[in-house]
Amino acid sequence: MATAVEGQCERLDSPEITCAREFARAVAAQGGRAYFVGGCVRDAILGRKTKDLDIEVHGVCREELERILSEFGTVMRVGESFGIYKLFGNDIDVALPRTEACVGKGHRDFEVQVNPTLGIKEAARRRDFTMNALYEDVLTGDVSDPYGGLVDLRAGVIKHVDGGTFGEDPLRVLRAAQFAARFDMRIDASTVELCRTMQLEHLPHERIAEETKKALLKARRPSLYFRALREMDQLKGWFDEVNALIGVEQNPCFHPEGDVFEHTMLVLDSAAALRDRASWPLGLMLSALCHDMGKPKATFRLETGRIVSYGHENEGIAVAAAFLDRVFHEKRLRQYVLNMVKLHMRPGSLLNVNAKQKSFTKLFDESCCPADLCLLAQSDWEGSTGGEPFVTVEDRLAGHLRCFEELMARPYVKGDDLIAAGVEPGPKMGEVLTFSHKVRLAGVSKEEALKQCLGLYRSLVRKSKCMSRNSSPV
Repeated sequence: MATAVEGQCERLDSPEITCAREFARAVAAQGGRAYFVGGCVRDAILGRKTKDLDIEVHGVCREELERILSEFGTVMRVGESFGIYKLFGNDIDVALPRTEACVGKGHRDFEVQVNPTLGIKEAARRRDFTMNALYEDVLTGDVSDPYGGLVDLRAGVIKHVDGGTFGEDPLRVLRAAQFAARFDMRIDASTVELCRTMQLEHLPHERIAEETKKALLKARRPSLYFRALREMDQLKGWFDEVNALIGVEQNPCFHPEGDVFEHTMLVLDSAAALRDRASWPLGLMLSALCHDMGKPKATFRLETGRIVSYGHENEGIAVAAAFLDRVFHEKRLRQYVLNMVKLHMRPGSLLNVNAKQKSFTKLFDESCCPADLCLLAQSDWEGSTGGEPFVTVEDRLAGHLRCFEELMARPYVKGDDLIAAGVEPGPKMGEVLTFSHKVRLAGVSKEEALKQCLGLYRSLVRKSKCMSRNSSPV
C-alpha cells in the first residue's frame, strides 16, 4: 500500500521494494537512474495495492544492465526486441527506454528501438494514457509527470498521451474501457473520438478476453466497461451479442429500468457485488452478461400491447455460445455459462408459483452449480427496479438450496455398492445407476435404495434372458 502527494511517492517496505532499491543503487553507481513506471506508480498514487513492479533504467547500456542484473541472480530475458528482463522471481520487470513504430495492423506489429539515453518525456510518449506515463525515482520517490497524469488522476479522467501514436495499438480501446470500469473514471472526449476511429478486428481473441476478464473481475461496476465501449462505438464486432441488446424493449411492469441492455448492465453490477461468493466468479459474471442474449430474437408485442420474451432462455443458448466461442475459447467455461443461461429463469418462476421442494430439487440437479445459479437469480432480480425486495426472495431460495444440499450429503448407492452386491459392470449397471440417482433425489434411504436397485437389476437380467430365448432359432 502506498500514499502519494503531487511530485512524490512514499511506499511501505516489502521484499520487492527492498530489492528494487538495491538494484537502483547499483544502477546509480554506474551513472544511471532507475524509475518505477506504469501501473505501479498509478496504483500507488490511487492508494491501491500492487504486486508487480515495472522499472525503467535510463543512462545504462544493455550490456551494463545485464551485468548489474546478474548480480541479483539469474537473468531472465522475456522480451528480446523490447529489452525486458525479470528480477526477483517474476514480480519485477526491468526494461530500457524505447520507442515503438507501428509496422502492421496487429497488436504486436511494432518496430522497437531501445535507447538508454532517451529522456523521460520521449520515453513516456509511447505510453497509452497520461496516468500510466508517470515516472517515480526508485531511490527518492520523486515523481516526474511529463504529460499531466497527476492532474488527470485527481480529476478521474482517462486521457491519451499522444494522438499520433495512440491509434497505432487498437488494444488501447479496450484498456481505456477496462480502466474506466476498474477505477470508476471517465474517458476524455478527445480520447473517445480517437477510439471511435480504431479497428479491433485484427486483435487476437486472447487479448479481448484478457481485458474483458479484468473488467468483470476487478471492477466494482463492470457495466462501465460495456458502456464505455458503447460510447466509443466499439461494441460491434467482438461484442455483437451485447450490442444487439440495445433498444430491445421489455415489459415496463417488470422492467421499469429500460431496455435489455440497461437491464443487463444492472444485473452485471449486482453480480459483481456477489462474485466473491461464487464457486467460479468469472463464470457468474459471464452468465450475468449473457443471461438475456436470447431476448432480441424472442421478444415481441402481443395484440394487447404487452411485451413478452417467451423462451428467451432457450433462444439465448446459441447466441451466448457464439459470443463465448468468439472471445473466450474455454470449453468448461462455455458449458457452465450455457447451463446458467438455460436455467436462469427457473428459480424465480418456481418461487412465483410457490413450488414444492421437489421442483427445486429437480432444478438444482440440472444445474452445474446450484449455489451460483441462486446468485445469478439474485442478480437478475436486483437488476430490475420492479418486483418484490430480494431479501425475501433470497431467504426463500437459500432455504430450498439448503434442503437440496442436505439431501445430496446423505449416503447413496454408488457403483462400488452395486458391484459388491453382485451387479456386473455394463449397460444394465448404467441403467441401475440412473435409477439410483432418481431414488436419491426422492430422498430414499441408501438401504432401501439398494434393495430397489437390486430388484431392478434382477428384472433387467430376466428380461434380457427372455429376449435371448425368444430370438434363438427353433
